[in-house]
This record gives sequence, C-alpha cells and structure tokens, in this order.
Amino acid sequence: MHRVAVLVQDGVVAVELALAVEVFETANQQLGDPVYELGVVSACEWVSASSATGPAFALRAGRDLAWAASADTVVVPAHQTFLDEPPPPWVSLLIAAHTRGARVASLCTAAFAVAATGLLDGRTATTHWGWSDELAKRFPAVTVLPERLFVGDNGIYSSGGVTAALDLCLHLVQLDLGASVAAGTARMLVAPMRREGGQAQFISYDTPSRPHDLAAALAWAEEHLAEDITMADLARHAAMSPRTFNRRFLAGVGVTPMRWLLRTRIRRAKELLERTDLGIDQVAQQSGFRSVATFRHHFSQQTDTTPQRYRAAFSGRQASGLNQAVR
Repeated sequence: MHRVAVLVQDGVVAVELALAVEVFETANQQLGDPVYELGVVSACEWVSASSATGPAFALRAGRDLAWAASADTVVVPAHQTFLDEPPPPWVSLLIAAHTRGARVASLCTAAFAVAATGLLDGRTATTHWGWSDELAKRFPAVTVLPERLFVGDNGIYSSGGVTAALDLCLHLVQLDLGASVAAGTARMLVAPMRREGGQAQFISYDTPSRPHDLAAALAWAEEHLAEDITMADLARHAAMSPRTFNRRFLAGVGVTPMRWLLRTRIRRAKELLERTDLGIDQVAQQSGFRSVATFRHHFSQQTDTTPQRYRAAFSGRQASGLNQAVR
C-alpha cells in the first residue's frame, strides 16, 4: 500500500489540507480496495487550521512524525507562517523522504518550506503567483516558474494557488494509477481532469472569462474527436470567425485550439489503452489520429513513453497496485 503523509503545522490552510485528503481518498473509492494509506501528520496532536485569511479552528492530527518516516509521498499544504523557517524535524523528515526515493509535494506557498530544506536547489518549482518573486529572491538557486499550475522535478513537486493544489494531487494519482482512475476521481470531485494553460490565466484580473459559446465548442470537439476537426469547425460551433475564435480561445483556455485538441486526443487515447483491448491502430483512429505513426509520435512526445508501454503499465493495474516506478 502506498503511504501518503500530509504534513501540517499550526496555521495550515484548511482548504488545501482538505483537497489533498479528498483526492487520495476519492481515488481509493474509485478502486474499491484502497491502495493509498493516508494520514494527517504533525509534531503535535492538535494544530490550528484556517482559511487563507480567516479565523483558526482546532484540528486533530491522526499521526505523528514517526508515521511519515516510511511514507511514499509527503504532501505539504500551505500554512499562514510560510515565510518563517520550517521546524527542524520537518527539514529532517523531508530530506530523508526524498533521499529514500519518496515524492515530496508542496501545495501553494508550502514551496517556501520545501525550498528551505535545500531540496529545490538547482530544480524548477512554482508557488502562488503572488509570492513567486519572493520565492525566487529568497532562494536564488531555485528556478521559479510562476506561470505553471504545477511542476515536477526529480521527485519534488510544487503547485500554484489553491485550486492548482487540486491539479497537482490529481496528477499524482494519474502517475500512480493511470488516466482512468484519475479522471474518475476528478468526476467525483466535480473537477476538471486537467486545466489547460497556467497561472497566467489568473495573474491579470482583466483576462476575459471563458464565454459560454466557447465552452460549447469544446464540448462538441470532445464528442467528435475521431473526426477531422479544423479551426474553422471549432469557430463555426462557437459562432465566431476563425481569427476571433483563436484569440478568445487563447485568452480563455491558455493554449491554442490545436494544442488543446492534441492534448485532449492524447487523454482519450490513454483511457482507451487502459480500459479496452483495442489495437493501437483502432486507438489511434478513435482518438482522431489519421495514422499510427502520427499517433505514436505525439503520444511519445506528450508522455515520454510508447502506447504499448503505457498500456502494459496501466491496463488492468488499477485494482492491483501502484506504478512504483514514478516515485
């Protein structure tokens, strides 16, 4: 069983703690037999929890730090005193976790605590866009990517603002259990499996909101992935000119329409590889790729593996365990 330790201290941001717990517990529900052993870990039995700016309330941690000594994944939610030095036991725990090959994942401004351990030196990371400059200033050995929703670098993961914590936790589930379980988890949480674009969508408050007719075009495209879809088709279903559609799509979604379409087709291919026995040529066709060669090329570029290897790793494995190779 894959042990997930959610490491908290006084002032933990309650919504991020709840997101981490809900994602992994919901993934367990998708499988029937749980594969994640989840524990909320603290040096103290009771800690205070709060919203980002609101009053605190008491929270009882179910596990002590010793329980996390054998964790496979350590998740660190944000806390209100994130600019302070992390407690020495935290530093030792996080360094030991990474040394033995466990994953370490910071949510939002918890990147400051992980960076203070030195684990992010020479690596890329992200945090809430409002604090990215401060992170880069305090830790110049870290390459900060403020536009990213989440970043993974050699077993150290970090996420942007609060909802990006959900994106990262779903990503970890997908690494472990495949796209089908992660998608099912997202559906149960009424959340998107993967938001396109990055935090740049939220930095400027005058960024256009996603119009309803654009959403309708996206839904139509997902229902017709096996067909040839052009920019003109998408624009027509959004009742816009191609030029206007491209501009509004980039502003509302964060990537170009064709880039979004490619990623959506790859996600469809992943689900077919996991859930069906279709041949690779049929998977390619039903995902909207006109040739197997084109499918293999794009799939390898997006996933760093081949369709056959992806199927071998995830087909039928959801109920039997985790892909430990992704630690």
